[in-house]
Amino acid sequence: MRFMMIMFPKEYETAKAGFVPNMKDMEEMGKYNEELGKAGVLLALDGLTPPATMSARVTFQGGKSKVTDGPFPETKEVIGGFWIIQVKSREEALEWASRIPGQDNEMVEVRRLFDLTDFDPETQKEIRKKFGDDVADEMKQ
Repeated sequence: MRFMMIMFPKEYETAKAGFVPNMKDMEEMGKYNEELGKAGVLLALDGLTPPATMSARVTFQGGKSKVTDGPFPETKEVIGGFWIIQVKSREEALEWASRIPGQDNEMVEVRRLFDLTDFDPETQKEIRKKFGDDVADEMKQ
């Protein structure tokens, strides 16, 4: 099963453009990321700059898109980064998430990625037909 662990750092919504994490926090997170890699469960990870740094939102209405540049003062929770891991169970994903070196008042949301088996057999066939075996096989992980 693949899961995304989404980090919501404290006070990230008010961080100014040019903000970078402090070295101590980066070193702690680096050690954690190494553990994920050594365990063979890490598929992808990255950190995000705060919304004050070149952010934009694209909204959709009536078949058209509209771009609104940030920052967005009404934002209450801001994603600061993510990991995608592949583990055997939800419990294992939660165990990894609980080991993240988070600070007080920070939060990590854990969400499972869609799997091919989430779809009925007929839809699975349709996915293979329309998108190919490579996409369907990627969804089976």
